[in-house]
Amino acid sequence: MTTQVQLGIFEGPLDLLLHLIKKNEVSITDIPIASITEQYLATLDLMQSLDLDVAGEFLVMAATLVHIKSRMLLPVGDDEAEEDEEGNDPREELVRRLLEYQRFKDAAEQLGQREILTRDVFTRSMIPTEDIPVPSLREVSVFDLLTALRRVLERLPKENVHEVTLEKITVREKMTLLLDTLHTHSKVLFDALFLEVKTRLEVVVTFLAMLELVKVRAIRIFQDIPGGPIQIEAAAGMDAVPSELVIDEEEQHGT
Repeated sequence: MTTQVQLGIFEGPLDLLLHLIKKNEVSITDIPIASITEQYLATLDLMQSLDLDVAGEFLVMAATLVHIKSRMLLPVGDDEAEEDEEGNDPREELVRRLLEYQRFKDAAEQLGQREILTRDVFTRSMIPTEDIPVPSLREVSVFDLLTALRRVLERLPKENVHEVTLEKITVREKMTLLLDTLHTHSKVLFDALFLEVKTRLEVVVTFLAMLELVKVRAIRIFQDIPGGPIQIEAAAGMDAVPSELVIDEEEQHGT
């Protein structure tokens, strides 16, 4: 029986494209369509291999990218050559959508960063107060996590094909182990979760357990600075975690 995770935290296909463009440090107005398409499809393959619920809009965007890529790779006919001379780039419509989406996304982030008092309620201060610097933590996107997961999978030793008897590993058990870890340590690094992991199966199950805990708001994932180490901490007290996520000793040992 496989575990399928359906999350409401997934951004849309435009977010994935912006993530890949930023990761590759290229301009939105000059997208290397072949490279970006390859990475986009690889990310979708990883999402589907994790049994993550991939919305249809991701597949529509994949088809769009492949279509644009094919138009740019095929020989240009006389009619198409005339259109290209007039500036009809196959990427033009996609670039327009990305730029428009980026503007709205930036505006939303700026509004979200405002203090509630200065955004919704206005007060008159009698005595100037000294500003106290507050550390700025960046919430990690799903695509940041998938990129980090791909790095973990690439570090695994190449598995030899032979028949073995695998010990049963469940998402629920990994969820309990992660909660126990956070009960002992206030924060853990994403990479530290996989230091003792030896197989792809255990990596995938550990990752799914982490996503399930994000889904029920039991943990929080963030970075101190953009591009910095991904960190995980408990988002609520242990008593606030849904009881069905906790495995008692008898169930865990199968007694």
